[in-house]
Amino acid sequence: MHELALSQGIVDLVCQQAAADGARRVRRVRIAVGVLSSVEPDAIEFCFDVVSRGTLAEGARLEIARPPGRARCVPCDAVVTVAGRDQPCPLCSERRWVLVGGDDLRVLELEVE
Repeated sequence: MHELALSQGIVDLVCQQAAADGARRVRRVRIAVGVLSSVEPDAIEFCFDVVSRGTLAEGARLEIARPPGRARCVPCDAVVTVAGRDQPCPLCSERRWVLVGGDDLRVLELEVE
């Protein structure tokens, strides 16, 4: 389960930033988990609760956005939404495209007190 390591990284990053800002605690963390990222949001949520214990982020509300997969089709040069890596271009049915979004995991926003 690589979500445990990813969650630990999120908590470390969030706590470092909160401490640098002089915060007493983290209230809310908003992240983006792209639909093509191979990351399970439910597992991230569970692991976040576990690894945040005893940190500035303990008890913080985790909000998870799910940006869609986006790809640029090589033959027709369109940027399209894709639900899976094996999906053809919805405009020209070709399978030659370059992923341009929706495969990342990012911290978007942090609310502290």
